[in-house]
Amino acid sequence: MILPAAPYHAEVAAGPPGARPVWVDAADGVRLRAVTWPEGSRGTVMLFQGRTEYVEKYSHAARELGVRGYATAAIDWRGQGLSPRSSRDPRLGHVRNFGEFQDDVDALLTHCATLDMPRPWHLLGHSMGGLIGLRALHRRSEFTRAVFSAPMWGLPLAPHRRLVGWIASALASGLGLGERLAPGAAKVADPAAAPFEGNLLTTDSEMFAWMKRQITVHPELALGGPSFGWIWAALREMHRLAREPAPNTPCLTFLGTDEDIVSPDAIHVRMGSWSNGTLKMVEGARHEVLMEGPETRRRLYDRIAAHLG
Repeated sequence: MILPAAPYHAEVAAGPPGARPVWVDAADGVRLRAVTWPEGSRGTVMLFQGRTEYVEKYSHAARELGVRGYATAAIDWRGQGLSPRSSRDPRLGHVRNFGEFQDDVDALLTHCATLDMPRPWHLLGHSMGGLIGLRALHRRSEFTRAVFSAPMWGLPLAPHRRLVGWIASALASGLGLGERLAPGAAKVADPAAAPFEGNLLTTDSEMFAWMKRQITVHPELALGGPSFGWIWAALREMHRLAREPAPNTPCLTFLGTDEDIVSPDAIHVRMGSWSNGTLKMVEGARHEVLMEGPETRRRLYDRIAAHLG
């Protein structure tokens, strides 16, 4: 079956040549944008991006993996990128249940199977994609190895703020207000209008400018703060996965020493119980560990290739 072509903004991307963007349908009928870079003889890495992110932002990962012999595939999660968004507010980050993202995972894997993408298949999950990826490791058997970058296995909230978040998001969702912007989350969660100084993403000014240019040239890719529904769904999924044992999949996780967006404690706890997992601390790195300076990127992607190989 020939799938309809989807847009791909190559002029602001950094992926290898030969990107194949198409629309794929999830089991519940949601049409999602998927992109594959099929050239590679060592296997395929599925890129699971974080909240607010989109295929072009992690196209540089496809390039880095491509020069090391790996094909790659990525998808815009529902509610962000060019995939369908909230009808109430397209800039709102909303989902009712994180199980919906597993429908997106299934759609991507089905697409890759149809294309006969090179085996073995691996997973690389960043931030929210790390939470989605951890659940996928429990559900699916296709992934031979996994890599995580600052996975969102917890949020760095004080106990009283965590309690307020649980109660407020649960009440709002129960009252039919789940698709409303959560208070205190109005700041757009992308770098378009943010200065480099003091940003929580990267210490590399060139990578920050590259991310900023993507949103400036294509503002339709930007996403704002999360809804009550997203917060309620995320809190439940993090709580559930924290109570489950680590998967058997060999795992490598990167965490910057200057992480301030997800919970380092939750990552340390999870990796401490992962019998065939390795936690690599990256000195001075912020949330976008794989978007730090050129030397750091080279070193980390070499480490990824060694882990996958």
